[in-house]
Amino acid sequence: MEHREAGTCMSACGCTGRRAAGRPAWWGALACVLGVALFMPGAVLAQRALTLDQAIELAQRQGLQARAASSAREAARSRDRAFTARRLPQLALGGNLPIYNRSIIPVLQPDGSTEFKAQQQTDASLALTMSQRIPLTGGSLFMSSELSRLEVSGQRDLRNWSSTPLSFGIRQDILRPNTFKWDGREQDLRAEVAERQYVEAREEVAIGITTAFFDLYSARMALANATTNAAVNDTLYTLNKGRFEVGKIGENDLLQSELALLRARNSADEARLNHDRALAALRLALNVAPEVPLDIDVPTTVPDVVADTVVAVEQALRNRAQVLDLQLQGVQARRRISEARLLNGVGATLQASVGLNQTAADVNAAYRDLLNQQRFSLAVQMPLIQWGARSNDVQAARADQDRVEANGRLAREQVAQDAHFAALQLSQSRRQLALAAKADTVAAKRFEVAYNRYVIGRIGMDNLYLAQNEKDQALQQYVQSLRGFWLAYYRLRRVTLFDFVAGSTIR
Repeated sequence: MEHREAGTCMSACGCTGRRAAGRPAWWGALACVLGVALFMPGAVLAQRALTLDQAIELAQRQGLQARAASSAREAARSRDRAFTARRLPQLALGGNLPIYNRSIIPVLQPDGSTEFKAQQQTDASLALTMSQRIPLTGGSLFMSSELSRLEVSGQRDLRNWSSTPLSFGIRQDILRPNTFKWDGREQDLRAEVAERQYVEAREEVAIGITTAFFDLYSARMALANATTNAAVNDTLYTLNKGRFEVGKIGENDLLQSELALLRARNSADEARLNHDRALAALRLALNVAPEVPLDIDVPTTVPDVVADTVVAVEQALRNRAQVLDLQLQGVQARRRISEARLLNGVGATLQASVGLNQTAADVNAAYRDLLNQQRFSLAVQMPLIQWGARSNDVQAARADQDRVEANGRLAREQVAQDAHFAALQLSQSRRQLALAAKADTVAAKRFEVAYNRYVIGRIGMDNLYLAQNEKDQALQQYVQSLRGFWLAYYRLRRVTLFDFVAGSTIR
């Protein structure tokens, strides 16, 4: 559907293009002069006219809100990359360089007595370890190489090296939660939620820019209309003064005409302030400097969108970050139940390793004639008396899961409802826009006829001002309907993350 010359008043003399046919000859010239005076003060300024699509693209590229959303997404991506990196084999170097201890220690003598002697002890060690978590069981495999040195001086001097050139081992919790698996499930969902939240944030930017864009358009149209009304009322007041002097109208009509002129001038001043405020708001939303010329070009057509409510609901439930976040909450609730059951029950920790080691007074000798090394341990934990703590923890976790499920059902219904009514709102806004455009045309024509009839003395002043007020209201309603359509269009995109024009998911 084509907007009824909605893109007018966007350039210096653009006000003459709107409903120009049939108007008095002075109308176009007056609007042109006023346009130059209002929008190009001091010099001819090449303005940067932005369409709505261009404004949205600019805001999504350089706007402060878009930058914040982009930074949030980049932070989420970095956290996801860090998480993925930690699931790969890890290589670490650690040691003590050195541990020094100088103290007096008890020394047992041959005769059974004890004497206290001064002793100095220096320990140093270095270990290189590679480890890898096991996704299936949550345990970890490791491979290490170690070298340590012990030096003692005092009652008896001792220098010794100990080496473990190679050692393989495993550490595994038994009957305990697999935190590695749960962390992976949660992180996958968090990463996807962050991506969809970024897309939603971009659509929020589109809604915000649409609001600011049409706020400026509304303010500009109101300013042009108020300026025209002031000029018309000034002409009528001059005409009525002449009629009063020759006795064609009474003093009451003259005063009414003067009062209308004063109100029109006051409305023009207020409209000018509102226009400047709306322009500043759009600059802020676009992150455009005050010295950069800025103008807008309102779309002359609206997309022929058929928003099926069933499709809208399906896409919303499939694409919304909120729905995916509900899945994340469900995983977290199941994890809490698993942890409540396993952490407070019988469990064990198994550790085992095999390798080669040796000890010698010389570092080179510590790597010759290596001996086998085996280590094994099984630590068992068995709570005996808990006074119902475990069962209550499980009950609390299950109650929390019930809460998450109830809130999830409510949230899904709300998402579906938002999408359903957003689709209906778009269809209604389209019908309202067509009616408002027709009403605006009729009201403008009626005022033009009323003005011409008043000039030749065929109607009274009350009828003229009534037609003028209806014209102003129809214009305002048309602008608001145009604004409402585009807001409904971008809100539908926001609540579904689906482009109904292209027929594809917004990425």
